[in-house]
Amino acid sequence: MLRISDISYAVDGRPLIENASVTIPAGHKVGMVGRNGTGKTTLFRLIRGELTLETGTITLPKKARIGGVAQEVPASATSLIDTVLAADTERLALLSEAETATDPTRIADIQTRLGDIDAWSAEARAATILKGLGFDDPDQTRPCADFSGGWRMRVALAAVLFAAPDLLLLDEPTNYLDLEGALWLEAYLARYPHSVLLISHDRGLLNRAVGSILHLEDRKLTLYQGNYDTFAATRAARIAVAEAEARKQAARKAHLQSFVDRFRYKASKAVQAQSRLKMIERMTPITTPQEAALKAFSFPAPEELSPPIIAMEGVSVGYDGQAVLSQLDLRIDQDDRIALLGKNGEGKSTLSKLLSGRLAKMGGSMTSAAKLRIGYFAQHQLDELNADETPIQHLQRLRPKELPGKIRTRLGGFGIGADQAETVAARLSGGQKARLSLLLATLDAPHLLILDEPTNHLDMESREALVEALTAYTGAVILVSHDMHLLSLVADRLWLVRDGRVRVFDEDLEAYRRLLLSREDREKKPKPKPARPRRADRETLIALRAEVRKGEARVTKLNDMRDKLAAKLANPDLYDDSRRGEVEVWQRKYGEVMEALERAETLWMSALERLETAETPG
Repeated sequence: MLRISDISYAVDGRPLIENASVTIPAGHKVGMVGRNGTGKTTLFRLIRGELTLETGTITLPKKARIGGVAQEVPASATSLIDTVLAADTERLALLSEAETATDPTRIADIQTRLGDIDAWSAEARAATILKGLGFDDPDQTRPCADFSGGWRMRVALAAVLFAAPDLLLLDEPTNYLDLEGALWLEAYLARYPHSVLLISHDRGLLNRAVGSILHLEDRKLTLYQGNYDTFAATRAARIAVAEAEARKQAARKAHLQSFVDRFRYKASKAVQAQSRLKMIERMTPITTPQEAALKAFSFPAPEELSPPIIAMEGVSVGYDGQAVLSQLDLRIDQDDRIALLGKNGEGKSTLSKLLSGRLAKMGGSMTSAAKLRIGYFAQHQLDELNADETPIQHLQRLRPKELPGKIRTRLGGFGIGADQAETVAARLSGGQKARLSLLLATLDAPHLLILDEPTNHLDMESREALVEALTAYTGAVILVSHDMHLLSLVADRLWLVRDGRVRVFDEDLEAYRRLLLSREDREKKPKPKPARPRRADRETLIALRAEVRKGEARVTKLNDMRDKLAAKLANPDLYDDSRRGEVEVWQRKYGEVMEALERAETLWMSALERLETAETPG
């Protein structure tokens, strides 16, 4: 159980959390929401003990393990699978101790505990988690240094999931996942056996992976039962009631004040006027919940072009002479809303760069409408921003003749205030960078807007504002996102990027979700491989072989101990009357070793049988 009792915390004199309390029962999965900047990440740091509370307490059960993804794993020579396995420190410590332990009782305890924590299937579990987050079998054996920061964040996430802490703290985990990884994580968290506290603005994740919503608003914590949709409906009703009560109170106060203003200086009414003044003073103000200032995006409307605005026939594209995508026969019209589906690394970003003109085709025919303007929002905003320029300088460079007042008005319309307007891009928050990038991408009223993960770092209100803006926008949209809610509301066509091709996906997003979660491949392969005998996958075989080796080593070690104890017990000197107590000790140890040996042999034989079954083609 996580108990937060009457806590307060301020940053630079500004209260973030004030006299807030909440209790989260053990095993519950809770999504945490609130506007950007309200203190959600700060609360996580307070729970982990990284910051010191001003007042109040945060308590957890003794020995409860807290886990979270603080930063990406280092760019080391350690393989991904070994990095993840190292996260289970208890397993590593037990395996290390098992190599040197000599006391039969302790050896038996170690083997029992290793069995309790399912230590012998650890490699298979770690491999499954890595695969779910987008790392195939060859990737898992490569060193961490081979991967970029975003991919190493996935490794860090895999490590904390494998360690299975009693309280799992996740802060926007889907920001560095693709749709496939986000859906896998959603299913994994739904069956996670311990407590989860999850900061997210991903509506689909909050609807399917958690059972409660913790809302940080007005420096207070409120726990709502149910998923995000239930929370949104409950909160809307609460706001409506509070607003109605506030209107009634305002009318009552106005009536009382009117009496006071009329009669406070009239002797015969002075007592009544004073009485009403006191009634006004005693009124407790009814405040409505703090509403997010919805920064509605406004995308300028482009003029209409003759269709199609882009057409491709037999196009190939790639890098350094190696094609990533080929045989592209695609058409885009100005009223299209297209979502690109497919795992990271399949070519979604490559296609986006081709369409935006950032990458030249290698072959085939590609035509574009005359005067076609294209806006491009990069997944990593700083790829398109100058880190040393302020938002004002970005716009001044693109609009040198525009007056400063007009530039500030543009920035304000995208939620970038006066202070942020004069802050260099490198120091802006993720949400502010996203807003600036959206402004720059749409500045010239593009006919085609390409958005690569636009919702990263945007809060829930901003995401809804983006949906509204895209719905009203009269240009074409190419959208890459892990946000199922955004895709379902914006996209009306689905393209699947897979195996070096781009094909129309005829079913809907829910069908695609089922496809991913069931691991069923319904897409027809261009060149089906000949059938071959089925056998267990690589990670399962690796895990089983490791289990057999370790089982054999345990049996060998225990046999050696049994032989040494048997020799000790066969020594006639041991049975001298003066050593009767010592005999009992050695006999007890011999019995413990025999018990441990029997258990170890059973485990070893079981592992051998499973390995034989897995290696036999079916």
